[in-house]
Amino acid sequence: MEKVTLREGDDFIRLGQAMKKAGCVGSGVDAKFLIQDGQVRVNGETETRRGRKLVEGDVFTFENTDYQVVRE
Repeated sequence: MEKVTLREGDDFIRLGQAMKKAGCVGSGVDAKFLIQDGQVRVNGETETRRGRKLVEGDVFTFENTDYQVVRE
């Protein structure tokens, strides 16, 4: 499982931002279309909102790879 680290002082990261940080996409626009197309799952359920807030411990899945949100 890959890790996506929250910035110091942040309580959450938005799904689109997490995908960019993990290197899944090159831009927020790319993330938007992939998410809207139902290609991303959060905690096992399909998510269609790019602005979905992910907190420590949440897991998103894209292209059969899991990414977990962690603190530094």
